[in-house]
Amino acid sequence: MSSTLRLLVIWKSVIFAALKTNEYSNINNCSSSVSKFIFLGFPFTWEIQVLLFSIFSGTYILTLTGNLCIICAVRWDHRLQTPMYILLANFSFLEIWFITSTVPNMLANLLSETSTISFCGCFLQFYFFFSMGTTETFFLSAMAFDRYLAICRPLHYPTVMTVQRCIRIGAGCWVCGFLYFLLPVYLISQLPFCCSKRIDHFLCDPGPLIKLSCVPAPATEIICAVYNSVLIFSTLFFITNSYTLVIRAVLRVPSAEGRHKAFSTCGSHLAVVSLFYGSIMVVYVSPTAGNPAGMQKYVTLFYSVLTPLFNPLIYSLRNKEMKAVLRKLFRIVRFNQSHGRNL
Repeated sequence: MSSTLRLLVIWKSVIFAALKTNEYSNINNCSSSVSKFIFLGFPFTWEIQVLLFSIFSGTYILTLTGNLCIICAVRWDHRLQTPMYILLANFSFLEIWFITSTVPNMLANLLSETSTISFCGCFLQFYFFFSMGTTETFFLSAMAFDRYLAICRPLHYPTVMTVQRCIRIGAGCWVCGFLYFLLPVYLISQLPFCCSKRIDHFLCDPGPLIKLSCVPAPATEIICAVYNSVLIFSTLFFITNSYTLVIRAVLRVPSAEGRHKAFSTCGSHLAVVSLFYGSIMVVYVSPTAGNPAGMQKYVTLFYSVLTPLFNPLIYSLRNKEMKAVLRKLFRIVRFNQSHGRNL
């Protein structure tokens, strides 16, 4: 009990120090006049910028299309309106907004001479990007829990994981995801920013923003690192533990076909978890000052742009039920289009 109280006192003093640092101001402080930030982005030639614009715009369109197909398939076919696919549809909806929070602005900046973003726009992007990333960790945990119940507790699964409970779990993921990062976003937004407004990134990320502060902000860095570490390691531990129990249960299944089906579904989930957690741990587990800006940019590019593209491919290509429904849906769309032209 005494150790818990000591930890609470230490944590309170860290937050108080962060707030006091944010109140600090001197003659070099231009935060009162900072109305916009300038992204350095990717300092390449104009031809390469146009090439990157083409690649990222194509990736964005494919990501929207793939995730919308999954949402439409779950909405259209009543056989997919089960907890597993309801969570997957929520996850696909989340991925659409996750990539939309960064890519449209990045595409505009690639073709712009001055890649700028307003002060409020920067922190709105920061908040939504990290809130949706946090929500993604909660949904991955919920999907792991769903697979654990389905495979390790099959007799209890229909009564424990009902559609109504699944909807409540999904709503909880959204609410908790958008509440978790309020304190770090507030602390960083209150820092006294210097006259240099150049962010060595393509989005508003805590590391480059803290580096723009006129004064050292170690307490704010520690709070951000603690928030990131607690979120990443707690959810990763939960997911890893769930799938460890799932794999042990699958190995005891006598039927080879049953083992293959279970491993196929869990393999899809584990692939998504590995892609997402492997990239975010490189950037956000250690304090932000310890990560080179160049590495931050490219690793962030991977998990913010490429993983939302891979996720629908992984889930649809490795899931027979999803593939069957998508084929049927595409056939109906093609039939309607050809029928409409004939008319």
